[in-house]
Amino acid sequence: MKRSLVHPHPMLLFWGGRVSLRANQRRRRLCASTSAAAAVKMEALILEPSLYTVKAVLILDNDGDRLFAKYYDDTYPSVKEQKAFEKNIFNKTHRTDSEIALLEGLTVVYKSSIDLYFYVIGSSYENELMLMAVLNCLFDSLSQMLRKNVEKRALLENMEGLFLAVDEIVDGGVILESDPQQVVHRVALRGEDVPLTEQTVSQVYLFSLHPPSGFEFGGTFPN
Repeated sequence: MKRSLVHPHPMLLFWGGRVSLRANQRRRRLCASTSAAAAVKMEALILEPSLYTVKAVLILDNDGDRLFAKYYDDTYPSVKEQKAFEKNIFNKTHRTDSEIALLEGLTVVYKSSIDLYFYVIGSSYENELMLMAVLNCLFDSLSQMLRKNVEKRALLENMEGLFLAVDEIVDGGVILESDPQQVVHRVALRGEDVPLTEQTVSQVYLFSLHPPSGFEFGGTFPN
């Protein structure tokens, strides 16, 4: 004996379809709101203020070769990766007149002087004005230390002053100073700790620019 099939009433089909549609809409709205909340949370984490502003400071010559490089995180952990990045950044910037670039997910500010290229690098969401303040401070400090002769040969002869200046401006990626006068003064003071017979020409020059208070050349310190 065959069992007869019982077809549901058309209104039941209609209301069942509406219930199913509403459930799907609720699920979609829930997924959308969850995704939006996750995106907002991620953005908040990314944009959370941090003192670690600078990722690297670079100085390259007009062939793109490294004269100075200091990295403050592990974005490029090996020397090979660093050199590849430096070559890439040089190729992208040395023929342009702009001062800011986005490269490999990083913000790069830069300027050139004769046969030198200066770079300060931060994350993609970093404030360009902060990075530019570091760049200008470094360049202006070196300009004072090198008597405005900011070129490769002069820099190579005064590398100790460069290392001291960078350390005064940035420490571990944290910006410490943006006033070049203060940087040059502190570099000169640090040079005083070295006995005169062991000082380089650049250290003696910095000392002459900013002698300690009360000191006169050919004289002595006051008691």
